[in-house]
Amino acid sequence: MPIENERKFVLNDDGNVEPRLAKAPDVTSSFLRQAYLDAPGLRIRSVQIGRQLKHIFTYKREIAGQVVEIETEIAAADFESLWTQRRESLQKARYSWPDGRFHWDVDFFKTDDGRTYFAMAEVEMPENDTTPPPLAARLAPHFLAEAPHRDPRFTSKRLSDPVFAEALLAGIRAKGRVE
Repeated sequence: MPIENERKFVLNDDGNVEPRLAKAPDVTSSFLRQAYLDAPGLRIRSVQIGRQLKHIFTYKREIAGQVVEIETEIAAADFESLWTQRRESLQKARYSWPDGRFHWDVDFFKTDDGRTYFAMAEVEMPENDTTPPPLAARLAPHFLAEAPHRDPRFTSKRLSDPVFAEALLAGIRAKGRVE
């Protein structure tokens, strides 16, 4: 069963992180359009990597203290049809790279005009790991706070609301931590 095991880190986006990641030779960039449907745990996503566009349907649910995530590719027409049924939606630029046993994703949540309103790194860990690795060196200068494990304020679904996300970020900056 595919178990998601990740930790999240809020980043201070000074406008330079994304361009630096885009130039890094070991980093893959993608652009995501994502929407949540009317039933808990159902999500659709289009992922653009270069000229390739994939559409993915996801079922994600917490079961017995673990997050099960099942993804399958769907046809573009099915994605567009489901898009009409979305509740929350978002777009984000993602930069990804492998790091030994771990995998890093850095998401830049974007407004419709392309402005970044929230930046967050996630590290995917092997299923039984409980302690995240140190923040990737290329991200350390931009670290604001580690998100508490499974804190619902830091889900993409919740961060799809720019007003909420910007208020959360302002609070973290003002207090120097997540409260």
